[in-house]
Amino acid sequence: MPDVAPALVLRGLWRRFGAKTAVAGIDLDVPAGSFYGLVGPNGAGKTTTLLMATGLLRPDAGQVWVGGVDLWADPVRGKALLGVLPDGVRLFDRLTGAQLVTYAGLLHGLDRPTATRRASELLAAVDLVADRDTLVVDYSAGMAKKVSLACALVHAPRLLVLDEPFEAVDPVSAANIRDILAGYVRGGGTVIVSSHVMDLVQRMCDHVAVIAAGHVLAAGTLDEVRAGATLEDRFVEMVGGRTGGEGLAWLRTSSA
Repeated sequence: MPDVAPALVLRGLWRRFGAKTAVAGIDLDVPAGSFYGLVGPNGAGKTTTLLMATGLLRPDAGQVWVGGVDLWADPVRGKALLGVLPDGVRLFDRLTGAQLVTYAGLLHGLDRPTATRRASELLAAVDLVADRDTLVVDYSAGMAKKVSLACALVHAPRLLVLDEPFEAVDPVSAANIRDILAGYVRGGGTVIVSSHVMDLVQRMCDHVAVIAAGHVLAAGTLDEVRAGATLEDRFVEMVGGRTGGEGLAWLRTSSA
């Protein structure tokens, strides 16, 4: 056994919604200190997997360990190690940005002075100082994503799980967020990020898993999964479904 427990271990996770099987026996090991990318087509089961891995959705079968803690046997202890940014997150949007991040810190057991100080530092890091006293209901989609990330980080978790964190975020803010996450990993944290953007995952992550139809098709270091190709080419090769646009001849320009 390694001296340091993996940041996340999934074993035999299953989840059905009626007749549809969203996740079909997923096994995954995320090493501590890694920047781990989770990629897959729409409907692959990525979001359902992350919801089960973070205690937000109970699996039909399987087990989850966060930092060696059995999440579903001891959810309070397990969730304390987690910072989560779910996809389509619902926020207390009648609070200001500063109030929301401070409140998140208080919920995680920080004293008020510490929560207030960290909220200010995080809002500066995600470039929301000018909007700290604006109600979150008036934030753009990108601003809401950034304040959600601040909420996920305020209690200094050991594992950060982010579902599509760069969706609707402008390029400058995305670069700032990448810098924050890279510094977090250098400091000993672990990041799991789900994204549709292969180039982004290829540039950020050192480990990656490809999920399709509720199964893990490949998992390991980035170089192992790429196998000498780009991540996008390997992804398309594994997942399939690429079409050539046949039958759209009328879209092509003509000199006639």
